Amino acid sequence: MSSGPEKDWQQASCYLNGEWCALRDAKVSVLDRGFIFGDGVYEVISVDQFQDDRGSYRAPFQIREHFVRLQRSLDAVRIANPLTIEQWFDLTAEVIDRNPWQRQLVYVQVTRGIAKRDHPFPSGVSPTVFVSTSPWPLISNEQIEEGVAAVTHADERWLHCDIKSTSLLGNVLMKQYAIDQGASETVMVRDGFLTEGSSTNISVVKNGVVSMPPKTVQILPGITVDGIARITQAHGVATEVRPVAAEELRTADEIWLSSSGREVLAIVSLDGAPVGSGKPGPMYRSMHQWFQQGKQADAELWAMLRGRSSACAPEARTR
Repeated sequence: MSSGPEKDWQQASCYLNGEWCALRDAKVSVLDRGFIFGDGVYEVISVDQFQDDRGSYRAPFQIREHFVRLQRSLDAVRIANPLTIEQWFDLTAEVIDRNPWQRQLVYVQVTRGIAKRDHPFPSGVSPTVFVSTSPWPLISNEQIEEGVAAVTHADERWLHCDIKSTSLLGNVLMKQYAIDQGASETVMVRDGFLTEGSSTNISVVKNGVVSMPPKTVQILPGITVDGIARITQAHGVATEVRPVAAEELRTADEIWLSSSGREVLAIVSLDGAPVGSGKPGPMYRSMHQWFQQGKQADAELWAMLRGRSSACAPEARTR
């Protein structure tokens, strides 16, 4: 199996409201409330290639946690979950199976559905369910070994960032701000305290202690950063979940960003000034190794759960 460009990502097989089709052929109504209002929620799940004594297989990372968070987002915006968690697992396995890439990013979106444009929730409307996948490029050795640059900006987004909403204009503007500054990420601050990155969670290391902001309406509960906390605690590293003052970003020994697509990377420059030594620090290097071990363990659980079904086998259908 190859992760190369032999299949254009727009030809990927995707699921839309009970039907499978090529991504380029998938269509939704202009009256879908996801299009009109951003009235929907989403998840992104990373899928990697793993090896054991039975051969190679592909597995999603922390899939249960992703669909628990999806349920929380759906509850928050009062959309009924159209599928059980087992059905979501099956759908995820099938979209992986239908596409050839060794590493994938599975995208799941649920909107309130199609209705006349009007602000109040419509009645008798079925949610729109969309699942697709795309190739997930390897994280470059340069970023792992050298780290990435970030800039800071006031957090100007709305006050329900804990919902993984499709209304992401604020995040888009913050990400573009980083790109315009020649950086990789924007680290946001609200009322003198760290919130998160434009598309990542942020952790700070000082004197051997890993600190990360608590879950509030200002921060999306991150699957990956929760995994980081579990991993550091399991390895005896002091870990704090607490408000992190903006000033601590300037004196940190290390700063990490984390997300499903970027895993864990060291921020080595913030607003043009070096973070710590200006290189990924010793805690990050340990964290990177532990994280890869955690992915392997999680993949083994998935393979066991699925009974090494075709979605986990080396031979992938490409229909």
